[in-house]
Parts: sequence; structure tokens; C-alpha cells
Amino acid sequence: MSKKSGHKISRKFAAYPRLNPLGVGKDISAADLIDQVMLAYNGGRLREASQLLAKKMLPRDGFIGMSLTGALTPAGLGKSCLIPLMKGGYVDWIISTGANLYHDLHFGLDMQLHSGSPFLDDVVLHRDGVIRIYDVLFDYNVLLDTDAFVREVIQGPEFQRPMGTDEFHHLLGKYVAARGKKLGLKDSSVLATAYECGIPIFTSSPGDSSIGMNVAAMAMRGSALLPDVNRDVNQTAAIVYHAKSTGHTSSVWILGGGSPKNFMLQTEPQIQEVLGIQEKGHDYFLQVTDARPDTGGLSGATPAEAVSWGKVDPDKLPDSVVCYTDSTIALPLLTAYVLSRVKPRKLKRLYDHRDAILDVVKQKYLQTGTVTKVLTSRKIAKRSSSVGMKT
Repeated sequence: MSKKSGHKISRKFAAYPRLNPLGVGKDISAADLIDQVMLAYNGGRLREASQLLAKKMLPRDGFIGMSLTGALTPAGLGKSCLIPLMKGGYVDWIISTGANLYHDLHFGLDMQLHSGSPFLDDVVLHRDGVIRIYDVLFDYNVLLDTDAFVREVIQGPEFQRPMGTDEFHHLLGKYVAARGKKLGLKDSSVLATAYECGIPIFTSSPGDSSIGMNVAAMAMRGSALLPDVNRDVNQTAAIVYHAKSTGHTSSVWILGGGSPKNFMLQTEPQIQEVLGIQEKGHDYFLQVTDARPDTGGLSGATPAEAVSWGKVDPDKLPDSVVCYTDSTIALPLLTAYVLSRVKPRKLKRLYDHRDAILDVVKQKYLQTGTVTKVLTSRKIAKRSSSVGMKT
């Protein structure tokens, strides 16, 4: 090969490092394993996700919103991963399915879950009063006792009014933390940790879990507790606006997809499209999912598609990472990487400032928003009807 042709090849691959890994040693750390060995396919995407977190999402006090779907807490990932991330200041606010928060209560109340098998006879399990979540097993009484705890707590006077789900989870977390203290537990519950760290936790579908089912049952006994979903929509948008308007980045860390993914991403269209406030979209997008993009479902929708909605800043799209793997594989590795590569950050305690954060975006909306069609700097396609036009 001539020097000339060799020079052309080197220029051709100048942006791409040589794929030439070292052998795996017995003492290699998880972070070094990711950096040095996971070089291609979804291993490569996991490396990119880890480095995106450490080098762009977390520095300069960037805001990190995490969404949780899939049965993560019953698999123990609340205790093993989420709590260390929360206490270390690596996650600032959360949107979760209600189910993850419900099953988190089992750990906070020191109930027993067991590693089992996905190949057991479910008819026999039902007869024996055993609940199965794939290969996680627990006694039916775990559900009954958790339900009773929720009902007993929410009959208290502080719960007898409408409230955002962040406030509801904060109050519930207070009681879980108190019970954990009596039981001698430490770092056992995501809800208790969120209460202690001032981390707001929202759920996008309050009625879609056993917590919501118990809230609904107590309504028939005269409870006035009611999830304020309007507050949730505006509060989550206000958190994002607070980040961006104070010169910080806003990043989304999405585990799975579903309703929590959309609830987190819709904060930007809420700011731009509905409230009429100038904005460009989230700065960084990291998703771990097994959902395909070609079926049209939100879980598999790509960050490129999110750009078209204004959910992600188009200028930051090249930094977006989607890793197609199981969250139970990716989350422990991402957690180990971040704890190894990034120093703990000061807690933002966004819950403590929730009213002030919301008031800023409310005042901005009342100044610039409108009931009629919102004016925008984006190019608008020709109207297909006269709906919404002034007459």
C-alpha cells in the first residue's frame, strides 16, 4: 500500500478510534469494562450512554430527570441502583409508574421478596398464595399488608385534599421513612429516600397501580384525596423551564418507555406549544429500551422523532443515545460507571422549592401565553381547517 493511499484511509477514519480492545482482566472495574471492552453494537451504545452521563449530562450542575417503567423495584433495583443515584445527587426528579412505587413499599416495610424462576406452574402458585413477577416471587400477604399500610396512612388529615402526585409521594415517603426507622432499616425505599433528599417523584397515571386502587377505595369511605394531574403537568414543565431559564441543561434519562417517558418529554411541548414560551427542547436524551421504533409506539420512538415535536433540541440530537437492552442489565452498569467517574453532586432539593418554581412559569405564561392560537417561531404547515381560528 502506498503512503498516499494510507494517508487517505487515516483521514477517512479520523473521527473513529481503532477498535482494538485489551483482554479482560480479573480485577477490571465495571467502569473500565464499559470504556475498554464495550466497543460495538448495544455494548457500544451503553458505553456512549455512560460517557454521555458522565461528560455532558451531569457536569455544570445539569438537571437530570429520570423516568421509570418496567418492574424495576421488585427486582431490587431501587435499593441497589436508584437510591445510590438519588443520594449522590445524580438524579434530580423522577417520573415513575405507580407500580414501581408500590413495590418499592415492600422494601421500605421490610417485606420479603424472593428470587425464583419464570418456569413455575402459575396455577400451583395461585393455589399456594404466591405472586410471580417473571422470576420474582412473594407471598400474597405482601400485597395485602402493603395495601393496608397505604390505606391507614392516607386516611390522615394531611391527605384530605387534592394534591400533585409529587406532594402525595413526598407525604407517603415521610411515613415510609418513619416506619423504616422503627424497623432499623437504612436506604431501603426510593419513596423514603426521595422524601429525605427533596426529590420530587411524579406518576403519569395515578390510577394505574395498587396505590391508586387504594386511593380510589378510600374515596368511597369519604376520603378527599385526589391526584391533581393539572398541577403535575404544569409542575414538571416548570422544573424544565427552571433548569433552562437559570442557564442549566435539562437531560432525560429514560428507563423503558411508556407513559412516564412521554410525560417527561411532553414538558417541552407544554412550554413551547401550549404555554407559548420560547424554548428549544431538552438538551440530552438517554434511553434504555427493548422497544422497536417501527411499530409507532411511544416506547420505541427515537430522539430524532422527538425533535420534530420540540421535545429535544435539534442542535443536541447528535449527542442522543438509545441503548437497546434490558434495564436490569444497563442500570447497574450505568450506576457503577457514574459512581466511579463522577463526584457526588449537591442535592438540588427541587421539591422544597416547588411552589416558587411553578410560580415563575405561571407568571411567564400569563405574560406571553394566549387562549387563541399560539404564535411560534417554528415554520407552520398550512392549516387543514379553521378550527381554533378567530371568527
